[in-house]
Amino acid sequence: MRTVFRIAKLELSILFYSPIAWFLLIVFLFQCGLAYLAPIERLMTFQQLGGFQLNFLANSTISVFGTQGGLLGDVLQKLYLYMPLITMGLISREVNSGTIKLLYSSPMKVREIIFGKFVAMMAYNFLLILILFFYAILVCFNIKSADLGFVLPGIIAVYLLLCAYSAIGLFMSCLTSYQIVAAISTLVVFAILSYIGSVFQSVNFVRDLTYFLSISGRAENMIYGLISTKNALYFVIIVAMFLSFSIIKLKSQRETIGGLNLAARYITVFIFALIFGYVTSRPGIIGYFDATRNKAQTITEASQEIIKKLNDGPLEVTSYINLLDWKYRNGAPDQRNQDFDRWERYIRFKPDIHLHYVYYYDWPGADSQFRKQYPGKTLEQIAAQTAYSYKQDIKEFKTPQEMRSIIDLSPENHSYVMQLKYKDKSTILRLYADTDPFPSERETDAALSRLFTHLPKITLAESEFERRYDNASDKAYGTFIGDKANRVALINQGFEVDTLSLNKQDISSKTDALVIADPRTPFSVSAINKIENYINKGGNLLIASEPGKASIIDPLIKPMGISLDDGILIEQSKDSAPDLIKLSYTPGALLLSTQLADDIRENIPVSMPGVTSIKYGSGGTFKITPLLVTNPATTWLKKENKVVDSALMKFEPQNGDQKTEMATAIALTRQINGKEQRIVITSDADFISSAELKRFGNSNSDFGTQVMSWLAYNKFPVDTSRPKSEDNRINLTYPGLGRLKIFLLGVAPGILLIIATVFLLLRKRK
Repeated sequence: MRTVFRIAKLELSILFYSPIAWFLLIVFLFQCGLAYLAPIERLMTFQQLGGFQLNFLANSTISVFGTQGGLLGDVLQKLYLYMPLITMGLISREVNSGTIKLLYSSPMKVREIIFGKFVAMMAYNFLLILILFFYAILVCFNIKSADLGFVLPGIIAVYLLLCAYSAIGLFMSCLTSYQIVAAISTLVVFAILSYIGSVFQSVNFVRDLTYFLSISGRAENMIYGLISTKNALYFVIIVAMFLSFSIIKLKSQRETIGGLNLAARYITVFIFALIFGYVTSRPGIIGYFDATRNKAQTITEASQEIIKKLNDGPLEVTSYINLLDWKYRNGAPDQRNQDFDRWERYIRFKPDIHLHYVYYYDWPGADSQFRKQYPGKTLEQIAAQTAYSYKQDIKEFKTPQEMRSIIDLSPENHSYVMQLKYKDKSTILRLYADTDPFPSERETDAALSRLFTHLPKITLAESEFERRYDNASDKAYGTFIGDKANRVALINQGFEVDTLSLNKQDISSKTDALVIADPRTPFSVSAINKIENYINKGGNLLIASEPGKASIIDPLIKPMGISLDDGILIEQSKDSAPDLIKLSYTPGALLLSTQLADDIRENIPVSMPGVTSIKYGSGGTFKITPLLVTNPATTWLKKENKVVDSALMKFEPQNGDQKTEMATAIALTRQINGKEQRIVITSDADFISSAELKRFGNSNSDFGTQVMSWLAYNKFPVDTSRPKSEDNRINLTYPGLGRLKIFLLGVAPGILLIIATVFLLLRKRK
């Protein structure tokens, strides 16, 4: 080792007696200053604007240091340009000057020469890293409660990447005596390692090989705070492989080695690297460390608890991918490794998750559109043409008949879905009609829960022409409850949904919450008795009525001391119809869920078109909590029954109009039969209709979901929320930013330039 360090020391002295090493340090320092100041200034602008813009300050640390416009992202984009200029002369310089012969004739071993020069590069790389550490210290002063868990792993990743680049550059320098050729060759290898991960990804045999060799994305994963042995060892393997190549190359010049023997040595090293890389990237062997403050790169504790309950056998995940589905490209063979990356968060805690893929073709849900696009063609002809356009063999896709012998996907409209199978149970995990169609942690948890637990059952009454959930018309509840393509629909969030005819069926004891939404005809005596019996036994209930329906709904709510006002609420607005009321949350709405806290803080309203107020007293045995209330400054109750027309709507107290704070949604609770009974009553049934969920600027979806969650004792949706980021403020003023710019872009590079100049002048005098 003493010889290695002597060579490293000598190499460093040669390196710093050259202007190029100093020049790159100065340029790197200046580049980091630009990359650091840009996001800081952007965040300061948001902070000064205030209001909604303050949301952009969440996780400010990752905004400043991340890959999307941050410091480390900018460094990664330019880092490959630095190393060839440093490494191009490591060996080629020795060849040109003739000193390589002296090295060969010395008692030093070839590996000592290679290791010594590489250690010198490690030391130089560390100087570059010290600059990044300086910015890590600086960010602690510039950002409130900076999360260094997003910073330090990223800096480690940059150092590992620099070392990998150095090993590659060292080998390229061994191959030629021309330094420029060595530099260009190094850049070529960098490019190959960056893009090889996208090569032949549709070919099963070489997919894992090329994906392992790819250097792209390795450092980026660590920049976001997650250190894994798989990614860290990748850099170690690359370094070891190229150092071994360098040793083999120099030994071949010192000894007489045949061409086949030389090739065998290179291939042996390459194969060992692949084997070691494959073994260390297997699930169950990989180690992880999430350095972030809130464990942002790890599934939540709720998700981990769900995974723990699947500990008695493997989880089989089979993706059924329709060639004619618009989401086919998301599941094409060349996307397999990306799919593994998505599941890796769960595989980390359950290594026996096995991913399978089945490709087929069939008419998708919108088959009429396909028939229009391909008039006169059969399904088989359309599939063959589509497969050819994707450069796929149609023989690799199962026919509709073959698929139906495996699974019937007609209820899923032959869309791209995943079947989760654990022991003898299975369920469907869907993709959604979003920009990113893949399920999030919350939808995945809901599907996993179906494999081992009873999900809350929501039963909708439908005997009196109530709202339906099986279509997406404006008044229906299809979007909110039953739309399979909508990720926030209840069926995708962990709820079972059923319907019930009160005139023909009894309310099942398995019902977790009964929904009575806008009945249009009076209930029969039998139906009322069934509902009263359900309530008396402690059943949870949502009653959503409409103005003018008091006579229908009163038999259900009057025994609780609740009634609906006559008339309709009116709100003054230049942009909306007068009967569209924007309701504010009360502090009591947090009773439903603390997840409404953001909507409450940001004053996002719940919209209700055509609504009246709810009258209530003490509630008797029930505790009553108002959830949504009107703004008395702009809203009043119009008692007189008039046609709603913005030109005629005036507050007329002489006609009985009332202008005060009024509730339109209330929650009732009481202890009965050893549990808390929960009931929600609203004087509008449209608030979770498809039309209102499409309206911009309201929080109806959040409110409706949390109502249903509360009725199901908040078991679902799974709470995958995380604590709010603490790094949400910039501790700088604009004058302070100006001084920081002068220091980072002028003073600091200037000081380094002076040091370099003095050092080189003293060297020249010697």
